[in-house]
Amino acid sequence: MNDLSFYDQQETRTAAGREADLMAALPAQIANAQANSSAFASILKDIDASQVNTRGALAALPVTRKHELLELQEAARAANPHQKNVFGGFNTQPFGAAMPRVFASPGPIYEPEGKARDYWRMARAIYASGFRSGELIHNCFSYHFVPAGSMMESGAHAVGCTVFPGGTGQTEQQVQAIQHLQPSGYIGTPSFLKIIVEKAEELGQSLPTSFNKAMLGGEAFPPSLRDWLLARGIAGYQCYATADLGLIAYETAARAGLVLDEGVILEIVRPGTGDPVPEGEVGEVVVTSLNPDYPLIRFGTGDLSAVLVGNCPTGRTNTRIKGWMGRADQTTKMRGMFVHPGQVDSVAKRFSEIKRARLIVSGEMANDQMLLKVEVAEPQNGLAERIGMTVREVTKLRADIELCAVGSLPNDGKVIEDARSYQ
Repeated sequence: MNDLSFYDQQETRTAAGREADLMAALPAQIANAQANSSAFASILKDIDASQVNTRGALAALPVTRKHELLELQEAARAANPHQKNVFGGFNTQPFGAAMPRVFASPGPIYEPEGKARDYWRMARAIYASGFRSGELIHNCFSYHFVPAGSMMESGAHAVGCTVFPGGTGQTEQQVQAIQHLQPSGYIGTPSFLKIIVEKAEELGQSLPTSFNKAMLGGEAFPPSLRDWLLARGIAGYQCYATADLGLIAYETAARAGLVLDEGVILEIVRPGTGDPVPEGEVGEVVVTSLNPDYPLIRFGTGDLSAVLVGNCPTGRTNTRIKGWMGRADQTTKMRGMFVHPGQVDSVAKRFSEIKRARLIVSGEMANDQMLLKVEVAEPQNGLAERIGMTVREVTKLRADIELCAVGSLPNDGKVIEDARSYQ
């Protein structure tokens, strides 16, 4: 029987057992993507799926980033305007009974929703936020265009909850519905929950005591707002999910980072590359989904995070991450030339002495300078000059070079820091 502290027994598997299960499922997902997704048939055309059964083998596959997904969708629509290839060939199911809905996110990027129960796997996060079967949830994510409302509703139904589709806006009506229906809690953005609570206070009306928990997403949830809500009797917990992947990670009662969902394989890579970083180092979140209908393989989210050492104090044994720590796309423009993280990585890889590198662009627009800081254990004579020549070769721009001690650069995931004044 499942311990009611956990959504299911998967959350308490041994780390070795979970890894074995994920690596056993990975080759089949790669083969599914190659056979049924025209996009991955091309991207992974020379890959033997049966051999992609370790993290090392996975790390050798190309990363497909969100902007590339948009570009491929646009190209597919332009090439075949009368065909229903709105997903750029990344889907494995056509329109019809196997795909009840399609959504659009800014870009626009189109996402399919399959018919599987809890398709977006949100139930785990909702359960960890304290919701239980038989409760009513006030869902204030949008039900139109974007998948957020459906993501949360399908997850709530999997937990066994009833949902009021509050959606966005109409603040006074939201307060009224909460008073009338006496829900157990809220799902939506943290900022809109604050607006609802403030509106109730402005109207001189009290929200019901049953309205005491929240599962939050879509934007940052700072500790100051967490404490503000707690002072008003609402315990809010955040989740990390995207319209492409569904749930990636979720907060627990321990409030000690975010625990990974059981249906994804996560890597943290150096921005601009596909190279995994050491545990604890900040980098870009890259996710491989085990969703058979939309098998995103090494999907670069563009978000920064880092792995936390150790297990969650709640007893969940999956890997934890720090949560959202900014964006990984650090491409900048200098003197009419774009400089991107992949170029910085290209320079670093040409010198075995370089452990980490960080390019700092400073000064003012039209009067800016580049400084490349590199961590080296044992600087050799002439190393800075050789690195400088390589920077010029790769970027077509000059940069000053500063040799630094190993471990001296900030662990914030930044490969390029734009420190220019835009005043």
